[in-house]
Amino acid sequence: MKIIRVNDVNEMTIEDIEKPKVDEKKNILVKTKKVGICGSDRHILHGKNPLATLPRVVGHEVVGIVEEIYDESILNIGDHVVIEPISPCGKCYACKQNRPNVCQNLIVFGVHEDGGMQEYFKISENQLHVIDKDIPFEKSVLIEPLTIGAQATSRANLQEGDTVLIQGAGPIGLCILKYAKLINTKVIMSDIDQAKLEYAKKQGADITINVEKSNLIDEVETVTNGEGVNVSIDAVCTSKTFELSIQVASPAGRVVVLGFDENPANIVQLPITKNELTIVGSRLQTHKFKEVIKHLEDGDFDDFDLITQVFDYEDAIKAFNFIDEQPDKVRKAIINFE
Repeated sequence: MKIIRVNDVNEMTIEDIEKPKVDEKKNILVKTKKVGICGSDRHILHGKNPLATLPRVVGHEVVGIVEEIYDESILNIGDHVVIEPISPCGKCYACKQNRPNVCQNLIVFGVHEDGGMQEYFKISENQLHVIDKDIPFEKSVLIEPLTIGAQATSRANLQEGDTVLIQGAGPIGLCILKYAKLINTKVIMSDIDQAKLEYAKKQGADITINVEKSNLIDEVETVTNGEGVNVSIDAVCTSKTFELSIQVASPAGRVVVLGFDENPANIVQLPITKNELTIVGSRLQTHKFKEVIKHLEDGDFDDFDLITQVFDYEDAIKAFNFIDEQPDKVRKAIINFE
């Protein structure tokens, strides 16, 4: 069978290996259908993900069909499934706090162990969620990134009537937007790409700000009558955007950070203490798959046409190069294994 492997920094190959055999621990064999290309996959390829180990088969936004079962299972052959990419230890402090997404010994599919960019893979049934067979794989492949949006809004303690700023109209920012608009919130989105902002507007953003043309702090002050935003979510994930997240937050506001940038940011204490801000990180997701699947099956994301490119697995290297070279043309690209 074919696999797509990152062997070293900026070195990706398509290889043939033997089809895996299920066992007692990884008791389900999944035939891969679609895999989304995430920014973190590209960071692994370019040596910018501090958590990944190489060589590695990447891919954690994965949907497929149950092909084989070891002994017995709660699943059935032929089930359509989406992969939950985390394996927590269940014993550390974070796990005992029911926060397995930040388990001290966390193993992430496609980061610490081989992921879904392969024709078949074996995995524990505990990491699989069944999805309605009527939902196209092109739609269900968005479930995992939508869980990131669900987690970020949950960490923000998002409430009806909140004014929310999302910096970054890329795939994750847009997934956060879709979740924020499930309730009555006013969403401001900022980016440097006008086309992305126009798409964000189509997807429900109330106000968009092109930060190449306008000052973000001034614009937020104007549209909030000087109060600031109640929730400030950084989906750009640079030192500068982290700083801005705090500067535009209202008194009693909440700031959510999703980035892994190791560069220091220039953060002062005064606005944090004066406004009694809550600043939290948001990583992966905590038990969000079932609710996202329900929203998808209920039709809440029917208009979310995020995917702009589909590449067959033979063109995986071309796909990664295309995203790097023409990012303005890509919202979400996926790899097809059908």
